[in-house]
Amino acid sequence: MNIWSALEPSLLINLTIIVPLIGAALVVLTGKYPNLRETVSIAVAIVLFTLVLSIADNTFKQVAMATTWASLLSGLEISFSVEPLGVLFALVASFLWIITTIYAIGYMRGHNEQNQTRFYCCFALAISTVMAICFSANLLTLFIFYELLTLSTYSLVTHAGTEDAKRGGRVYLGILLGTSIAFLLFAILGTWVSAGTLEFTPGGIFTDAQSDGLIAMLLVLFCYGIGKAALMPFHRWLPAAMVAPTPVSALLHAVAVVKAGVFTILKVVIYIFGIENLSQIMTTDLMLYIAAATVLLSSCVAMTKDNLKARLAYSTVSQLSYIVVGALLASSIAAAGATLHIVTHAVGKITLFFCAGAIMVAAHKKNISEMVGLGRKMPLTMVAFAIGSLSIIGLPPMAGTWSKWYLVAGALEADKLIIVVVLTISTLLNIAYLLPIPIKAFLTPKDDNQQPWTRAETIKTPLPSLIAISITSTLCVVLFFYPQPIIDLINLIPGVSTDFRGQS
Repeated sequence: MNIWSALEPSLLINLTIIVPLIGAALVVLTGKYPNLRETVSIAVAIVLFTLVLSIADNTFKQVAMATTWASLLSGLEISFSVEPLGVLFALVASFLWIITTIYAIGYMRGHNEQNQTRFYCCFALAISTVMAICFSANLLTLFIFYELLTLSTYSLVTHAGTEDAKRGGRVYLGILLGTSIAFLLFAILGTWVSAGTLEFTPGGIFTDAQSDGLIAMLLVLFCYGIGKAALMPFHRWLPAAMVAPTPVSALLHAVAVVKAGVFTILKVVIYIFGIENLSQIMTTDLMLYIAAATVLLSSCVAMTKDNLKARLAYSTVSQLSYIVVGALLASSIAAAGATLHIVTHAVGKITLFFCAGAIMVAAHKKNISEMVGLGRKMPLTMVAFAIGSLSIIGLPPMAGTWSKWYLVAGALEADKLIIVVVLTISTLLNIAYLLPIPIKAFLTPKDDNQQPWTRAETIKTPLPSLIAISITSTLCVVLFFYPQPIIDLINLIPGVSTDFRGQS
Protein backbone atom coordinates (compact mmCIF):
# COMPACT_ATOMS: atom_id res chain seq x y z
CA MET A 1 0.00 0.00 0.00
CA ASN A 2 1.25 3.48 -0.93
CA ILE A 3 1.11 5.32 2.42
CA TRP A 4 2.34 8.56 0.82
CA SER A 5 -0.14 8.42 -2.10
CA ALA A 6 -1.62 11.82 -1.26
CA LEU A 7 1.72 13.55 -1.85
CA GLU A 8 2.72 15.13 -5.14
CA PRO A 9 5.27 12.99 -7.03
CA SER A 10 7.79 15.86 -7.05
CA LEU A 11 7.43 16.20 -3.27
CA LEU A 12 8.14 12.49 -2.86
CA ILE A 13 11.49 12.91 -4.64
CA ASN A 14 12.38 15.95 -2.56
CA LEU A 15 11.50 14.18 0.68
CA THR A 16 13.78 11.22 -0.08
CA ILE A 17 16.70 13.67 -0.20
CA ILE A 18 15.56 15.94 2.63
CA VAL A 19 14.43 13.33 5.20
CA PRO A 20 17.98 11.98 5.79
CA LEU A 21 19.17 15.60 6.21
CA ILE A 22 16.50 16.12 8.85
CA GLY A 23 17.66 12.86 10.42
CA ALA A 24 21.24 14.14 10.55
CA ALA A 25 20.10 17.30 12.33
CA LEU A 26 18.02 15.30 14.82
CA VAL A 27 20.98 13.01 15.53
CA VAL A 28 23.09 16.02 16.47
CA LEU A 29 20.31 17.44 18.66
CA THR A 30 19.85 14.14 20.51
CA GLY A 31 23.55 13.30 20.68
CA LYS A 32 23.71 13.47 24.47
CA TYR A 33 21.04 10.79 24.77
CA PRO A 34 22.35 7.67 22.96
CA ASN A 35 19.12 5.66 23.17
CA LEU A 36 17.07 8.54 21.76
CA ARG A 37 19.72 9.31 19.12
CA GLU A 38 19.71 5.76 17.81
CA THR A 39 15.91 5.52 17.94
CA VAL A 40 15.76 8.66 15.81
CA SER A 41 18.26 7.14 13.34
CA ILE A 42 16.19 3.99 12.90
CA ALA A 43 12.90 5.90 12.71
CA VAL A 44 14.20 8.25 10.02
CA ALA A 45 15.60 5.30 8.05
CA ILE A 46 12.22 3.58 8.16
CA VAL A 47 10.45 6.74 7.00
CA LEU A 48 12.88 7.02 4.08
CA PHE A 49 12.28 3.40 3.08
CA THR A 50 8.50 3.91 3.05
CA LEU A 51 8.97 6.97 0.84
CA VAL A 52 11.05 4.95 -1.62
CA LEU A 53 8.42 2.18 -1.56
CA SER A 54 5.83 4.76 -2.56
CA ILE A 55 8.03 5.92 -5.43
CA ALA A 56 8.45 2.28 -6.50
CA ASP A 57 4.68 1.83 -6.40
CA ASN A 58 4.24 4.88 -8.65
CA THR A 59 6.93 3.51 -10.97
CA PHE A 60 5.03 0.27 -11.48
CA LYS A 61 1.91 2.37 -12.13
CA GLN A 62 3.92 4.40 -14.69
CA VAL A 63 3.37 7.70 -12.86
CA ALA A 64 5.80 10.35 -14.13
CA MET A 65 7.85 11.86 -11.31
CA ALA A 66 10.27 14.78 -11.74
CA THR A 67 11.34 17.99 -10.07
CA THR A 68 13.82 20.81 -10.73
CA TRP A 69 15.79 22.62 -8.04
CA ALA A 70 17.68 25.20 -10.10
CA SER A 71 18.48 26.25 -13.66
CA LEU A 72 22.15 27.14 -14.00
CA LEU A 73 22.53 27.75 -17.74
CA SER A 74 20.31 27.14 -20.72
CA GLY A 75 19.76 23.37 -20.75
CA LEU A 76 21.76 22.82 -17.55
CA GLU A 77 19.66 22.16 -14.47
CA ILE A 78 19.93 20.57 -11.07
CA SER A 79 16.95 18.31 -11.52
CA PHE A 80 15.63 14.91 -10.58
CA SER A 81 13.45 12.31 -12.24
CA VAL A 82 12.43 8.76 -11.42
CA GLU A 83 13.31 5.77 -13.58
CA PRO A 84 13.42 2.05 -12.63
CA LEU A 85 17.21 1.68 -12.25
CA GLY A 86 17.34 4.55 -9.77
CA VAL A 87 14.34 3.17 -7.90
CA LEU A 88 16.07 -0.20 -7.51
CA PHE A 89 19.23 1.39 -6.11
CA ALA A 90 17.18 3.59 -3.79
CA LEU A 91 15.29 0.56 -2.45
CA VAL A 92 18.56 -1.25 -1.71
CA ALA A 93 20.22 1.74 -0.06
CA SER A 94 17.23 2.85 2.04
CA PHE A 95 16.42 -0.66 3.29
CA LEU A 96 20.02 -1.49 4.15
CA TRP A 97 20.34 1.84 5.98
CA ILE A 98 17.79 0.51 8.47
CA ILE A 99 19.66 -2.76 8.92
CA THR A 100 23.10 -1.14 9.11
CA THR A 101 21.87 1.30 11.75
CA ILE A 102 20.59 -1.60 13.86
CA TYR A 103 23.93 -3.35 13.42
CA ALA A 104 25.88 -0.20 14.26
CA ILE A 105 24.15 0.11 17.63
CA GLY A 106 25.62 -3.21 18.74
CA TYR A 107 28.99 -2.65 17.07
CA MET A 108 29.65 0.94 18.12
CA ARG A 109 28.70 0.28 21.73
CA GLY A 110 30.36 -3.12 21.89
CA HIS A 111 33.60 -1.68 20.54
CA ASN A 112 33.36 1.47 22.67
CA GLU A 113 33.77 3.70 19.63
CA GLN A 114 34.24 7.43 20.16
CA ASN A 115 32.31 10.18 18.32
CA GLN A 116 29.23 8.05 17.76
CA THR A 117 27.00 11.08 17.18
CA ARG A 118 29.27 12.24 14.37
CA PHE A 119 29.14 8.72 12.90
CA TYR A 120 25.33 8.58 12.74
CA CYS A 121 25.14 12.16 11.45
CA CYS A 122 27.60 11.57 8.61
CA PHE A 123 25.89 8.28 7.79
CA ALA A 124 22.60 10.14 7.30
CA LEU A 125 24.30 12.81 5.16
CA ALA A 126 25.79 10.09 2.96
CA ILE A 127 22.38 8.46 2.46
CA SER A 128 20.91 11.82 1.44
CA THR A 129 23.50 12.17 -1.32
CA VAL A 130 22.83 8.58 -2.41
CA MET A 131 19.12 9.35 -2.82
CA ALA A 132 20.03 12.39 -4.93
CA ILE A 133 22.30 10.20 -7.08
CA CYS A 134 19.51 7.64 -7.52
CA PHE A 135 17.08 10.20 -8.93
CA SER A 136 19.45 12.52 -10.81
CA ALA A 137 17.89 13.53 -14.13
CA ASN A 138 21.17 14.47 -15.82
CA LEU A 139 24.92 14.06 -15.59
CA LEU A 140 25.47 17.46 -13.96
CA THR A 141 23.18 16.67 -11.03
CA LEU A 142 24.67 13.22 -10.65
CA PHE A 143 28.22 14.63 -10.69
CA ILE A 144 27.47 17.16 -7.95
CA PHE A 145 26.03 14.59 -5.56
CA TYR A 146 28.57 11.94 -6.55
CA GLU A 147 31.28 14.28 -5.27
CA LEU A 148 29.28 15.19 -2.17
CA LEU A 149 29.07 11.47 -1.37
CA THR A 150 32.87 11.25 -1.43
CA LEU A 151 33.20 14.24 0.90
CA SER A 152 30.46 13.11 3.30
CA THR A 153 32.02 9.66 3.74
CA TYR A 154 35.59 10.92 4.26
CA SER A 155 35.01 11.58 7.96
CA LEU A 156 33.56 8.07 8.30
CA VAL A 157 36.67 6.51 6.76
CA THR A 158 38.91 8.51 9.13
CA HIS A 159 36.56 7.96 12.09
CA ALA A 160 39.20 6.33 14.32
CA GLY A 161 41.48 9.37 14.07
CA THR A 162 44.64 7.25 14.04
CA GLU A 163 47.55 7.75 11.65
CA ASP A 164 46.45 4.64 9.72
CA ALA A 165 42.93 6.05 9.45
CA LYS A 166 44.21 9.41 8.23
CA ARG A 167 46.49 7.71 5.71
CA GLY A 168 43.60 5.56 4.46
CA GLY A 169 41.44 8.66 4.23
CA ARG A 170 44.03 10.46 2.12
CA VAL A 171 44.17 7.55 -0.33
CA TYR A 172 40.36 7.39 -0.36
CA LEU A 173 39.93 11.08 -1.05
CA GLY A 174 42.88 11.36 -3.40
CA ILE A 175 41.86 8.57 -5.77
CA LEU A 176 38.14 9.34 -5.82
CA LEU A 177 38.51 13.08 -6.28
CA GLY A 178 41.47 12.60 -8.61
CA THR A 179 39.62 10.30 -11.00
CA SER A 180 36.59 12.60 -10.96
CA ILE A 181 38.59 15.69 -11.81
CA ALA A 182 40.99 14.07 -14.28
CA PHE A 183 38.48 11.88 -16.14
CA LEU A 184 34.80 12.18 -15.18
CA LEU A 185 34.61 15.96 -15.38
CA PHE A 186 36.17 15.94 -18.85
CA ALA A 187 33.84 13.13 -19.92
CA ILE A 188 30.85 15.22 -18.89
CA LEU A 189 32.21 18.35 -20.60
CA GLY A 190 32.92 16.34 -23.76
CA THR A 191 29.41 14.93 -23.72
CA TRP A 192 27.89 18.39 -23.31
CA VAL A 193 29.95 19.91 -26.13
CA SER A 194 29.36 17.03 -28.55
CA ALA A 195 25.76 16.05 -27.81
CA GLY A 196 24.41 19.37 -26.55
CA THR A 197 22.65 17.74 -23.61
CA LEU A 198 23.41 15.92 -20.37
CA GLU A 199 19.90 14.54 -19.87
CA PHE A 200 19.55 10.81 -19.24
CA THR A 201 17.65 9.55 -22.28
CA PRO A 202 16.52 5.97 -23.00
CA GLY A 203 18.62 4.59 -25.84
CA GLY A 204 21.36 7.18 -25.41
CA ILE A 205 21.99 10.76 -26.53
CA PHE A 206 24.69 10.34 -29.19
CA THR A 207 23.85 10.40 -32.90
CA ASP A 208 25.76 9.86 -36.13
CA ALA A 209 26.81 13.51 -35.92
CA GLN A 210 29.42 12.69 -33.26
CA SER A 211 32.71 11.18 -34.34
CA ASP A 212 33.40 7.56 -33.48
CA GLY A 213 36.76 8.48 -31.99
CA LEU A 214 35.24 11.02 -29.60
CA ILE A 215 32.58 8.59 -28.37
CA ALA A 216 35.23 5.89 -27.90
CA MET A 217 37.35 8.27 -25.83
CA LEU A 218 34.34 9.36 -23.76
CA LEU A 219 33.55 5.75 -22.84
CA VAL A 220 37.08 5.28 -21.46
CA LEU A 221 36.87 8.57 -19.55
CA PHE A 222 33.55 7.57 -17.99
CA CYS A 223 34.74 4.10 -16.99
CA TYR A 224 37.85 5.41 -15.26
CA GLY A 225 36.29 8.67 -14.10
CA ILE A 226 33.72 6.75 -12.07
CA GLY A 227 36.40 5.74 -9.58
CA LYS A 228 33.89 4.31 -7.12
CA ALA A 229 33.47 1.36 -9.50
CA ALA A 230 37.07 0.46 -8.53
CA LEU A 231 38.39 -0.66 -11.91
CA MET A 232 42.10 -1.45 -11.74
CA PRO A 233 44.43 0.39 -11.39
CA PHE A 234 42.17 2.91 -9.56
CA HIS A 235 40.97 0.45 -6.93
CA ARG A 236 43.37 1.08 -4.07
CA TRP A 237 41.03 3.48 -2.28
CA LEU A 238 38.72 0.61 -1.38
CA PRO A 239 41.16 -1.60 0.57
CA ALA A 240 42.67 1.57 2.07
CA ALA A 241 39.27 2.52 3.48
CA MET A 242 39.13 -0.70 5.52
CA VAL A 243 40.67 1.19 8.44
CA ALA A 244 37.16 2.46 9.09
CA PRO A 245 34.75 0.82 11.59
CA THR A 246 32.88 -2.17 10.18
CA PRO A 247 29.52 -0.35 9.84
CA VAL A 248 31.36 2.11 7.61
CA SER A 249 32.76 -0.81 5.61
CA ALA A 250 29.18 -2.00 5.19
CA LEU A 251 28.22 1.50 4.01
CA LEU A 252 31.13 1.54 1.54
CA HIS A 253 30.67 -1.97 0.17
CA ALA A 254 26.93 -2.57 0.18
CA VAL A 255 24.80 0.48 0.88
CA ALA A 256 26.31 3.55 -0.71
CA VAL A 257 29.73 4.23 -2.15
CA VAL A 258 30.70 1.30 -4.38
CA LYS A 259 27.09 0.78 -5.43
CA ALA A 260 26.93 4.46 -6.41
CA GLY A 261 29.91 3.75 -8.67
CA VAL A 262 28.51 0.75 -10.52
CA PHE A 263 25.04 2.34 -10.59
CA THR A 264 26.58 5.34 -12.36
CA ILE A 265 28.33 3.03 -14.85
CA LEU A 266 25.00 1.35 -15.65
CA LYS A 267 23.19 4.71 -15.83
CA VAL A 268 25.73 6.09 -18.30
CA VAL A 269 25.69 2.93 -20.44
CA ILE A 270 21.89 2.75 -20.60
CA TYR A 271 20.96 6.44 -20.80
CA ILE A 272 24.00 8.16 -22.35
CA PHE A 273 25.51 5.61 -24.76
CA GLY A 274 22.60 3.16 -25.13
CA ILE A 275 23.05 -0.60 -24.77
CA GLU A 276 22.26 -1.18 -28.45
CA ASN A 277 25.05 1.20 -29.49
CA LEU A 278 27.81 -0.18 -27.27
CA SER A 279 28.94 -2.85 -29.72
CA GLN A 280 29.68 -0.11 -32.27
CA ILE A 281 32.08 1.79 -29.97
CA MET A 282 35.74 1.02 -30.58
CA THR A 283 36.80 0.99 -26.93
CA THR A 284 33.95 -1.13 -25.55
CA ASP A 285 35.93 -4.38 -25.79
CA LEU A 286 39.01 -2.71 -24.30
CA MET A 287 37.12 -1.63 -21.18
CA LEU A 288 35.28 -4.96 -21.07
CA TYR A 289 38.55 -6.89 -20.90
CA ILE A 290 40.02 -4.48 -18.34
CA ALA A 291 36.97 -5.15 -16.17
CA ALA A 292 37.36 -8.90 -16.74
CA ALA A 293 41.02 -8.67 -15.72
CA THR A 294 39.99 -6.79 -12.59
CA VAL A 295 37.59 -9.64 -11.74
CA LEU A 296 40.40 -12.20 -11.81
CA LEU A 297 43.35 -10.19 -10.49
CA SER A 298 41.51 -8.86 -7.44
CA SER A 299 40.28 -12.38 -6.64
CA CYS A 300 43.88 -13.60 -6.74
CA VAL A 301 44.95 -10.80 -4.40
CA ALA A 302 42.06 -11.65 -2.06
CA MET A 303 43.42 -15.18 -1.68
CA THR A 304 46.70 -13.81 -0.29
CA LYS A 305 45.10 -11.76 2.50
CA ASP A 306 44.92 -13.17 6.00
CA ASN A 307 43.16 -10.13 7.40
CA LEU A 308 39.43 -10.83 6.97
CA LYS A 309 38.35 -7.29 6.05
CA ALA A 310 41.20 -6.98 3.54
CA ARG A 311 40.13 -10.23 1.87
CA LEU A 312 36.54 -9.03 1.70
CA ALA A 313 37.68 -5.67 0.31
CA TYR A 314 39.47 -7.25 -2.65
CA SER A 315 36.48 -9.55 -3.11
CA THR A 316 34.35 -6.42 -3.49
CA VAL A 317 36.72 -5.03 -6.15
CA SER A 318 36.18 -8.26 -8.08
CA GLN A 319 32.42 -8.33 -7.63
CA LEU A 320 32.02 -4.71 -8.73
CA SER A 321 33.69 -5.58 -12.01
CA TYR A 322 31.06 -8.27 -12.56
CA ILE A 323 28.61 -5.36 -12.84
CA VAL A 324 30.91 -3.38 -15.14
CA VAL A 325 31.35 -6.47 -17.34
CA GLY A 326 27.57 -6.92 -17.50
CA ALA A 327 27.11 -3.28 -18.47
CA LEU A 328 29.73 -3.45 -21.26
CA LEU A 329 28.61 -6.73 -22.86
CA ALA A 330 26.08 -4.82 -24.98
CA SER A 331 23.41 -7.39 -24.11
CA SER A 332 20.03 -6.74 -22.55
CA ILE A 333 20.26 -9.92 -20.48
CA ALA A 334 23.79 -9.11 -19.28
CA ALA A 335 22.63 -5.63 -18.26
CA ALA A 336 19.79 -7.26 -16.33
CA GLY A 337 22.33 -9.53 -14.61
CA ALA A 338 24.52 -6.54 -13.75
CA THR A 339 21.54 -4.67 -12.30
CA LEU A 340 20.43 -7.70 -10.29
CA HIS A 341 24.00 -8.13 -9.01
CA ILE A 342 23.70 -4.73 -7.32
CA VAL A 343 21.03 -6.29 -5.11
CA THR A 344 22.42 -9.78 -4.61
CA HIS A 345 25.96 -8.61 -3.93
CA ALA A 346 24.65 -5.99 -1.50
CA VAL A 347 22.88 -8.51 0.74
CA GLY A 348 25.67 -11.08 0.49
CA LYS A 349 28.59 -8.74 1.10
CA ILE A 350 26.93 -6.76 3.87
CA THR A 351 26.33 -10.08 5.65
CA LEU A 352 30.04 -10.91 5.41
CA PHE A 353 31.13 -7.53 6.72
CA PHE A 354 28.59 -7.67 9.53
CA CYS A 355 30.03 -11.05 10.51
CA ALA A 356 33.60 -9.74 10.30
CA GLY A 357 32.71 -6.89 12.64
CA ALA A 358 30.95 -9.21 15.07
CA ILE A 359 33.98 -11.50 15.16
CA MET A 360 36.24 -8.54 15.87
CA VAL A 361 34.04 -7.07 18.61
CA ALA A 362 33.06 -10.33 20.34
CA ALA A 363 36.07 -12.59 19.72
CA HIS A 364 38.72 -9.89 19.12
CA LYS A 365 39.98 -11.66 16.01
CA LYS A 366 40.81 -9.96 12.72
CA ASN A 367 42.86 -12.60 10.90
CA ILE A 368 41.48 -15.72 9.24
CA SER A 369 44.31 -17.83 10.64
CA GLU A 370 43.01 -17.08 14.15
CA MET A 371 39.49 -18.37 13.47
CA VAL A 372 40.12 -22.08 13.95
CA GLY A 373 37.17 -23.56 15.86
CA LEU A 374 35.36 -20.24 16.06
CA GLY A 375 32.19 -21.82 14.71
CA ARG A 376 31.70 -23.65 18.01
CA LYS A 377 31.87 -20.35 19.90
CA MET A 378 29.95 -18.11 17.46
CA PRO A 379 27.69 -20.59 15.63
CA LEU A 380 25.02 -18.17 14.37
CA THR A 381 27.56 -15.64 13.12
CA MET A 382 29.62 -18.25 11.30
CA VAL A 383 26.53 -19.91 9.77
CA ALA A 384 25.54 -16.48 8.47
CA PHE A 385 29.05 -16.03 7.09
CA ALA A 386 28.72 -19.35 5.24
CA ILE A 387 25.37 -18.26 3.79
CA GLY A 388 26.78 -14.91 2.65
CA SER A 389 29.79 -16.68 1.13
CA LEU A 390 27.62 -19.10 -0.85
CA SER A 391 25.57 -16.17 -2.16
CA ILE A 392 28.68 -14.28 -3.31
CA ILE A 393 29.96 -17.47 -4.94
CA GLY A 394 26.60 -17.84 -6.71
CA LEU A 395 25.57 -21.31 -5.56
CA PRO A 396 21.90 -22.23 -5.07
CA PRO A 397 19.80 -21.76 -3.05
CA MET A 398 21.34 -18.29 -2.59
CA ALA A 399 20.43 -14.99 -4.21
CA GLY A 400 23.74 -14.57 -6.06
CA THR A 401 22.83 -17.51 -8.28
CA TRP A 402 20.44 -15.46 -10.41
CA SER A 403 22.68 -12.50 -11.19
CA LYS A 404 25.53 -14.79 -12.26
CA TRP A 405 23.06 -16.83 -14.32
CA TYR A 406 22.01 -13.76 -16.30
CA LEU A 407 25.60 -12.53 -16.65
CA VAL A 408 26.68 -15.85 -18.17
CA ALA A 409 23.61 -15.89 -20.43
CA GLY A 410 24.41 -12.33 -21.54
CA ALA A 411 28.01 -13.26 -22.33
CA LEU A 412 26.77 -16.15 -24.47
CA GLU A 413 24.26 -13.86 -26.19
CA ALA A 414 27.07 -11.39 -26.95
CA ASP A 415 29.24 -14.26 -28.22
CA LYS A 416 31.93 -13.49 -25.64
CA LEU A 417 33.01 -16.97 -24.59
CA ILE A 418 36.12 -15.56 -22.94
CA ILE A 419 33.85 -13.76 -20.45
CA VAL A 420 32.10 -17.04 -19.65
CA VAL A 421 35.54 -18.51 -18.91
CA VAL A 422 36.42 -15.49 -16.73
CA LEU A 423 33.18 -15.80 -14.74
CA THR A 424 33.75 -19.53 -14.28
CA ILE A 425 37.34 -19.09 -13.07
CA SER A 426 36.24 -16.24 -10.82
CA THR A 427 33.58 -18.44 -9.23
CA LEU A 428 36.23 -21.06 -8.47
CA LEU A 429 38.43 -18.35 -6.94
CA ASN A 430 35.45 -17.17 -4.87
CA ILE A 431 35.19 -20.68 -3.49
CA ALA A 432 38.93 -20.77 -2.78
CA TYR A 433 39.05 -17.55 -0.74
CA LEU A 434 35.64 -17.60 0.97
CA LEU A 435 34.67 -21.17 1.87
CA PRO A 436 37.88 -22.02 3.81
CA ILE A 437 36.83 -19.43 6.41
CA PRO A 438 33.64 -21.20 7.65
CA ILE A 439 35.32 -24.57 7.05
CA LYS A 440 38.19 -23.51 9.30
CA ALA A 441 35.64 -22.33 11.86
CA PHE A 442 33.48 -25.49 11.87
CA LEU A 443 35.35 -28.45 10.43
CA THR A 444 38.81 -28.23 11.91
CA PRO A 445 40.25 -31.57 13.07
CA LYS A 446 39.70 -32.24 16.75
CA ASP A 447 42.84 -32.40 18.87
CA ASP A 448 43.13 -35.50 21.09
CA ASN A 449 43.55 -33.25 24.09
CA GLN A 450 40.68 -30.96 23.15
CA GLN A 451 37.86 -30.83 25.67
CA PRO A 452 34.27 -31.35 24.47
CA TRP A 453 32.57 -28.12 23.50
CA THR A 454 30.24 -26.70 26.12
CA ARG A 455 27.63 -23.99 25.92
CA ALA A 456 29.66 -21.88 28.32
CA GLU A 457 32.29 -21.38 25.60
CA THR A 458 29.86 -19.50 23.36
CA ILE A 459 30.93 -15.92 22.61
CA LYS A 460 27.98 -13.53 22.61
CA THR A 461 27.60 -11.27 19.62
CA PRO A 462 25.89 -7.95 20.55
CA LEU A 463 22.14 -8.52 20.10
CA PRO A 464 21.46 -5.62 17.66
CA SER A 465 24.33 -6.82 15.47
CA LEU A 466 23.05 -10.40 15.59
CA ILE A 467 19.56 -9.23 14.55
CA ALA A 468 21.04 -7.39 11.55
CA ILE A 469 23.16 -10.39 10.57
CA SER A 470 20.12 -12.67 10.77
CA ILE A 471 18.05 -10.38 8.53
CA THR A 472 20.65 -10.00 5.77
CA SER A 473 21.62 -13.69 5.74
CA THR A 474 17.92 -14.63 5.55
CA LEU A 475 17.55 -12.26 2.59
CA CYS A 476 20.32 -14.17 0.79
CA VAL A 477 18.01 -17.18 0.81
CA VAL A 478 14.66 -15.40 0.34
CA LEU A 479 15.84 -13.60 -2.80
CA PHE A 480 16.71 -16.94 -4.39
CA PHE A 481 13.16 -18.21 -4.02
CA TYR A 482 11.36 -14.89 -4.48
CA PRO A 483 13.32 -12.56 -6.80
CA GLN A 484 10.31 -11.73 -9.00
CA PRO A 485 9.48 -8.21 -7.68
CA ILE A 486 13.06 -7.14 -8.33
CA ILE A 487 13.09 -8.78 -11.75
CA ASP A 488 9.80 -7.06 -12.63
CA LEU A 489 11.38 -3.70 -11.76
CA ILE A 490 14.51 -4.51 -13.78
CA ASN A 491 12.38 -5.35 -16.81
CA LEU A 492 11.01 -1.79 -16.75
CA ILE A 493 14.49 -0.36 -17.46
CA PRO A 494 14.75 0.69 -21.13
CA GLY A 495 16.78 -1.80 -23.18
CA VAL A 496 17.15 -4.23 -20.27
CA SER A 497 15.35 -7.55 -20.14
CA THR A 498 15.54 -10.91 -18.37
CA ASP A 499 13.43 -12.54 -21.08
CA PHE A 500 15.30 -15.34 -22.90
CA ARG A 501 12.62 -15.76 -25.52
CA GLY A 502 13.74 -14.73 -28.93
CA GLN A 503 17.39 -14.62 -27.90
CA SER A 504 19.83 -16.18 -30.28
